[in-house]
Amino acid sequence: MPGPCDGFRLHRWPRVQNDPLQAWDAADEFVLQHVATLELPQSPRVLLINDSYGALATCLHHYSPVSWSDSSLSHRAAAENLLNNDIDTPLRALPSTEAPQGMFDLVLIRVPKTTALLEDQLARLRPHVHAGTIIVAGAMIKHLQKSAFACFEQYLGPVTTSLGVKKARLIFATIDETLAAPESPYPTQFHDAEMQIALFNHANVFSRDHLDHGARFLLSQYDQLPRVDDAIDLGCGNGVLGIRLQQRQPEAKVQFIDESYSAVASAILNYQTLIPGESSELESGVGSETESGSAPSFVVADSLEHRAAESTKLVLCNPPFHQQHVLGDRIAQAMFLDSKRCLEQGGELWVVSNRHLDYGSSLQRLFGHCRTVASNKKFVVFRAVKR
Repeated sequence: MPGPCDGFRLHRWPRVQNDPLQAWDAADEFVLQHVATLELPQSPRVLLINDSYGALATCLHHYSPVSWSDSSLSHRAAAENLLNNDIDTPLRALPSTEAPQGMFDLVLIRVPKTTALLEDQLARLRPHVHAGTIIVAGAMIKHLQKSAFACFEQYLGPVTTSLGVKKARLIFATIDETLAAPESPYPTQFHDAEMQIALFNHANVFSRDHLDHGARFLLSQYDQLPRVDDAIDLGCGNGVLGIRLQQRQPEAKVQFIDESYSAVASAILNYQTLIPGESSELESGVGSETESGSAPSFVVADSLEHRAAESTKLVLCNPPFHQQHVLGDRIAQAMFLDSKRCLEQGGELWVVSNRHLDYGSSLQRLFGHCRTVASNKKFVVFRAVKR
C-alpha cells in the first residue's frame, strides 16, 4: 500500500546528490494518515510545528498551513519541496522567535529532540488553541522521552497515545481550559565564573545551561588569533566566540551566522548585554548581506551562502556534528568549503572539534595548509590558511 508521502517528490535540504536519507519518516506518515481520518471544519486553520523537511507542509498544502520552526533549513526544505512538486501555495513560514497569530483548529507537532524547545513552543502555543483544537504530535518511539509527555500535560492538558506503528507513535493532547499554564521560562541565563561571562540562551540553543566545552577550549587560544577588520562567527549559537573577539578587537566588523532563529536571537541578546552602547546599531536579517561600516550584523542563513567570495579575513567555527537526530560531518564539511570561498588570500579559518572527528585531514586537503593550534583529551583547535 502506498504511503501518504509517496505521491510527492520530497528531498532533504541541503540537497545532496544520491542522498540515501529520505525527507520523511514513519512518524510523518502516521501523522498524515491520522489527519486523513479527521472531520475538520471548512477551511481550517492549521499549524505545523517542527516540520523537519517540509513533508507535512507539502502533503497538506491544500490547507495552506503555517509552518512554525526554529530551523531556517527546515523552512528552506519545505519551500523547495513545494516548488519541486509544482505547488503554487507559498510556504507560510513562521520563525520560532515570532508568536503565532490567531486561533488554530488543527495543530500537528513533530516532537523535537530538545525538551526545552517543546516546552517553549507549547507555552507560546497555549493562547492560540481552544477547547475544540485538535492537537496531534508524532515521534519515532526511540526518540520519545518521558519529559515530553509531562510538557504536554503541564501546558495543554491530559494526553493519550496511539499504539506503535512502524516504530512511530502519536500523542493526542486535550485542552484543559481550567489549567493555569505557566509562561515560557526562556530565554534563560547562566554565569560562567572561569570566563567571567553571563550568557542568555533561548530554548533550542546548544549547551543551554553552561558554556560549551569546545567553545571554552577555542576561547583559551584567542591570544594567537590574528588582528582583523572583518570576521565571521559561523554557526554562532549564542554568539560567545564572536562576542569575545569583538571585546578583544573592537575595530573588527563581526558577522554572526546560524541557521537557527533562536541561536541568532540569543547572539543578539548577548551582544546587547555584553557590549553596551552598540545595541542601537545592531542589524539582523534572514539570508542577506548587510552593509553598515563597522557595525556587527546577525544573519539567519545556511552557512555562508549569502556572503561574497573573498569577503572576510577570519572565520571562527565550532561546527555541529548532527542535524536533528542524524549524526555526521556533512554540515561541517559544507562550512569548511564555504569558508574557503569567502576568505581572502591569507585569511584564516579557526575550527574547534572533538578529537575523534579528524577534521584536520579534511582541512589539510581543502586548504593545503592546516596546523594544530592546541589539543587536549577531548578537543582540537585547527588553523587553516587560504593560500
